Amino acid sequence: MRSESDTDVSFEDAPFDIPVADRVRRLPPYLFGKINKLKLERRRLGADVIDLGMGNPTDPPDAQISDKLKEALLDPKNHRYSVSNGIENLRREVAKRYDRKYGVSLNPDSEVIACLGSKEGFSHSCLALMGPGDTAIVPAPTFPIHAYAVMLAGGNVIQLDVRDPAAYLENVAYTCEHLFPRPKVVVANFPHNPSGTTVEQDFFDELVKLAKRFGFLVLSDFAYADIGFEGYQPPSFLASKGAKDVGVEFTTMSKGYSMAGWRIGFCAGNPQMVRALATIKGYYDYGIFQAVQIAAIIAMRHADPAVAAVVKEYAKRRDALVDGLNRIGWDVPKPKAGMFVWAPIPEEHRAMGSIDFALKLLAEGDVAVSPGRGFGEEGEGFLRLAIVENEQRLRQAVRQIDRCLKG
Repeated sequence: MRSESDTDVSFEDAPFDIPVADRVRRLPPYLFGKINKLKLERRRLGADVIDLGMGNPTDPPDAQISDKLKEALLDPKNHRYSVSNGIENLRREVAKRYDRKYGVSLNPDSEVIACLGSKEGFSHSCLALMGPGDTAIVPAPTFPIHAYAVMLAGGNVIQLDVRDPAAYLENVAYTCEHLFPRPKVVVANFPHNPSGTTVEQDFFDELVKLAKRFGFLVLSDFAYADIGFEGYQPPSFLASKGAKDVGVEFTTMSKGYSMAGWRIGFCAGNPQMVRALATIKGYYDYGIFQAVQIAAIIAMRHADPAVAAVVKEYAKRRDALVDGLNRIGWDVPKPKAGMFVWAPIPEEHRAMGSIDFALKLLAEGDVAVSPGRGFGEEGEGFLRLAIVENEQRLRQAVRQIDRCLKG
């Protein structure tokens, strides 16, 4: 017969099961985990790791933006809860910027909402628009959140290679014609992360026509709107006729304005889709810190020259990295936009796979990069390198890669 003490011990020793939600179980393994772990280990050992793995801007915002933030911090009213859709003057400034830059007319009250960065806005839009049984078409190679946000909303993902934009449109049409029920959402992301693929306005013209023909919604991730080189201006989805009938676009102040840690971005476009996002956000958050919103207004009003200077700096960094890699025998094209270089792994090293190759560069060369396999099967054979370090550091990264592969 068991004693009371035996019973107590058995309860204490028994493992306690934590039944996480199915939405968490559905998420695939995080393929960048090994890279991040090794990067931390190398740094703990004192290694000076040149980190080209994440598109995390290293430049500070323009001084007038920071100065406005400091001023706004001193106003006690700005420390209260803010409205979750963004203060009125901020939404008006977004509408003015769209009109000025793209010729797009937006109602700031119903067609613009502020987000905690474009990633949050995109993710919560998936939650607002999708559920079990719904399907989204996403670009491949795939920026992880484009697939994961759909999965977390309970939806299914179809990945279509986006590196040939015309073929991508044909494949979207083919999928819609042959899949039942038809896809509910199509994700656009140009300039594309990670491949750097760019499009002209006629791509979005055709995408709008397909959306109306097949009845899908468009989520345009326009995170690299401000970063175009040699006169190339990335086009806005919303500038195409009828775009507001079928979709929304997400922009961010993280890149061009170097305000990544400030977490401020926007969703603009179809008022019903904006309202659906606002409903979700109304339950999840109390909005962006108001001092940040006020500083963002000043940024959009006065800091465009600083954005142009940032773009010139990224162009110089792109040239330093791409020219350097090509000098050591790689064959790397120069991107027309964005803050990444999408580099084919040299043929003699391709068999080891992008993850092991990236681990080798980190362990033996102290250069951290993102393996293409982390962006899905279509990314295998490539590396994504962020041009976030200065030119000197990028040239040093090339030298370290060269020594690593020749050693």
